[in-house]
Amino acid sequence: MAGKDNSVNIKGDGAKATGAYHHGDLRAAVIAAGLTRLAEGDGAELGLRALARDVGVSATALYRHFPDKEALLDALADEGLRRLGALQAQAWLKAGGGVAGFKATGIAYVRFAHDEPALFRLSFTRQMPERYTKDAGDGGEVAYNLLRAGVGEALPGVDPDTAALHAWALVHGLAMLILDRRIEWDEAKVAEVVGLTFGGVG
Repeated sequence: MAGKDNSVNIKGDGAKATGAYHHGDLRAAVIAAGLTRLAEGDGAELGLRALARDVGVSATALYRHFPDKEALLDALADEGLRRLGALQAQAWLKAGGGVAGFKATGIAYVRFAHDEPALFRLSFTRQMPERYTKDAGDGGEVAYNLLRAGVGEALPGVDPDTAALHAWALVHGLAMLILDRRIEWDEAKVAEVVGLTFGGVG
């Protein structure tokens, strides 16, 4: 009978401690388990069955939230963008906004890629154009709005969308050079390079 929640089979011996499932928050628990697996490295299994084991439920319990693996990966990518946007917003506020805040958001972008490479790659390789229309205010939206706000002060007289794309290309390209091990991670050097575009601040 559908109303008897038979599909949710809590398995204390099979669940990871970090993925403890609390009834009513299964979606969040699965996303957290997926993020943990992503952090473990490129060989991590991100299938629904593997994550169901991590949180201690049957695989069929996940279909209500994730109809297939692609939906799960999309959710993880969205969470990556949300985290990126939150970190950039914090960096902006900590620096006091303005040109200094703009530079800080660029450094935060590259640092996020360095600290969470698998999540960063996933967040920017999913083909999800509907993200920007159905969920205005997600991490991607926050990050882009910070770019547009910052370029108005750091690059006056330039079309804000063009300037935002220019700044995004700079930090994303720098992040990928680091992830692909073309250059070594050096936060001081990152700050110097970002400063050349983000307001000419060294």
